[in-house]
Amino acid sequence: MGRMMCASPPRHGSLRSALLAWVLPALLCVSPLADACDGKATLHDATPKQVQAFVRSRHLDVLSFAGYSGAGYNDREVMLAQAKAVLSKFEPRRTLVNIGATEEGIGAVYELANGMGFATIGIVSVLAREQGVALSKCVDDVFFVRDTTWGGRLPGSSALSPTSTAIVRASRTIVGIGGGAIARDEMTAARRAGKRVIFVPADMDHERAREAARAKGQPAPTDFRGAAHAAFGPARTAHEGERSGHSR
Repeated sequence: MGRMMCASPPRHGSLRSALLAWVLPALLCVSPLADACDGKATLHDATPKQVQAFVRSRHLDVLSFAGYSGAGYNDREVMLAQAKAVLSKFEPRRTLVNIGATEEGIGAVYELANGMGFATIGIVSVLAREQGVALSKCVDDVFFVRDTTWGGRLPGSSALSPTSTAIVRASRTIVGIGGGAIARDEMTAARRAGKRVIFVPADMDHERAREAARAKGQPAPTDFRGAAHAAFGPARTAHEGERSGHSR
């Protein structure tokens, strides 16, 4: 790993100093997208136990990100800044970053994690493959879990679906940046299992939520904070989550 991030051209100083400060480092650096985000993930069909066995074989702690997927984020750049602040507290040589394999919403964190030198995996329902959902180009290994749902609790049950079971069992820390019912269920189960849970409030994409409501003939939403917020916010910010006693 250890991928290098290229510097941006400076905005101040003489033209000569700007060129020296920008061009010379650029000659030594390779874009992480060109080098690692090639869309060539290794694909696996796996049960929750097989995912857990893979994780153990890597001897790394799994840091999972949960949040909005298709619902998107109202401020994507703020979400990425929040994710970067969390990632900066972990060591790439000791940490395996997991998200939901797909590129939408919280999946944008894959590119960020990749550029910071983290190895990445994606644990997702086999429905993603069956429905042709686009995977992130920056995920290293994708695990398709046989599941009739996308995750969360099974209908009419308090038990987690196979996909969410695999995520919770594999993770040492789960970070929710906003999130709907699936993120809520996974973080709740992780907390009950004594795992570290961090929650950062974030709004889903407002306009996308309004469009979804219109398509269903429902009233326009007025609350865009997601189901995870009701369970974990607003008191538990990222820092409070670390102090809350949900230890690793």
